[in-house]
Amino acid sequence: MVGDVGGTNTRLALFAEDPGELLAVASYNNRDFRGLADVIATWLEALDAPRPTAGCLAIAAPPFGDTVSMLNIDWSFSLSDLASKFGFRQLRGINDFEGIAYSLPYLGPQEAQVLRASGEAPAGKLATVGPGTGLGGATLALYGDTPVANASEPGHMGLAPATLLELELFRALLPEFGEVYAELLLSGPGLQRLHHCLGEVLGEPAPVLSPGEISALGVRGESALCTQTLELFCGLLGSVCGDYVLATGSYGGLYLAGGIVPRMVDFVGNSSFAARFDAKGQMAGYLGRVPLFAITHGNPGLLGAAHAPLWP
Repeated sequence: MVGDVGGTNTRLALFAEDPGELLAVASYNNRDFRGLADVIATWLEALDAPRPTAGCLAIAAPPFGDTVSMLNIDWSFSLSDLASKFGFRQLRGINDFEGIAYSLPYLGPQEAQVLRASGEAPAGKLATVGPGTGLGGATLALYGDTPVANASEPGHMGLAPATLLELELFRALLPEFGEVYAELLLSGPGLQRLHHCLGEVLGEPAPVLSPGEISALGVRGESALCTQTLELFCGLLGSVCGDYVLATGSYGGLYLAGGIVPRMVDFVGNSSFAARFDAKGQMAGYLGRVPLFAITHGNPGLLGAAHAPLWP
């Protein structure tokens, strides 16, 4: 069993090593369940195959051991208790972005759209950053033939304005929030916050819209305010991703993930994302050679959980 346990949805699947496919893929709205054990029980009841005896769960949670306490949903559970309850001989839990990181070597050409190709062969660590319910990130390094992913929390890194308009937005946000950190603006709720605050700064009414509505209207050019919101979002995301690659030394490639980017891949590619990614002083030349991708695979967390080593 492999799982991608997010703040909003949980996806579970059966991974068949031969022929290397994800089977019995199912997605569940977390709000419909009291906890993860209920989700697993529901999936197992519907499974038309022998019950798996091993599993790996990619979980949207800060660093954890056996006990997992999630931030964006009030769920807490023990991995050993889940293993005992469902008869798993092995059950590993990893961060959700570690799961995405483990998927990177297995993404096909149609599953990671090129935003910027590199003139040099990619080398070194890979990085993934993704805005969704929050803003997560991880790196992937190879030690011999062994891939090792390491998760981090770029969503809680500081965020700095780089334009006069961004400076005005930050001035408007600071009295309410005290600090403007990355996830405050670079997430689903952050996109809504950015849209609302931009309307206030520009003196334009900003109707209450979902992140999906803002993305759709902005990409189609049906709302000037939504389009400008997306442009700001992409620029700020580029700055954060450039900082993340510098901080982690992941010059082999940056992969955008999460629930927001797949809806607007072409928009991101034509935005200031890459220019802001590179705009890091004397390091601009190095960052300009980092290949940039947007993951379009439907379930990279499941794919990565399937290929993560079961040992910690």
